[in-house]
Amino acid sequence: MYIRSYKEEDAPILRDLFWNTVHTVNAVDYTRIQLDAWAPVEYDRNAWNQRFLDHTTFVVENDGQIVGFGDIDAQGYLDRLFVHKDHQNEGIGTMLCDALEALATKRVITQASITAKPFFAHRGYRCIQKQIVYVRGVAMENYWMEKIIL
Repeated sequence: MYIRSYKEEDAPILRDLFWNTVHTVNAVDYTRIQLDAWAPVEYDRNAWNQRFLDHTTFVVENDGQIVGFGDIDAQGYLDRLFVHKDHQNEGIGTMLCDALEALATKRVITQASITAKPFFAHRGYRCIQKQIVYVRGVAMENYWMEKIIL
């Protein structure tokens, strides 16, 4: 298993990983309507790729298969962190988060899903605020979380 920088040709693979992970792993905490709003079948391919290019994005590969990805912006906002639905609890999220946090100078902030909140809390993130966000008109609960980098 190794970590590398994002390449544009990764975009459709990351999209499939994201969609499958949201619709399986996050299904324990969100309704079908919420999952469909969060990860709809149709999406803007150019915008999806551009967000990865605008941030520092890492990908984890295992035996030639992408099993996780994450990205962070220059201000320390950890935008996405997703691990393949069939590779949960194998240290992939930890590997990605370690690499992304290493880029931050003061703090890392993220909007964690209900499902991801325990992972971030275990890593020393504190919950700043519980919130309801609207994704494609559908209300969803998540949490602003922060980790101070020393």
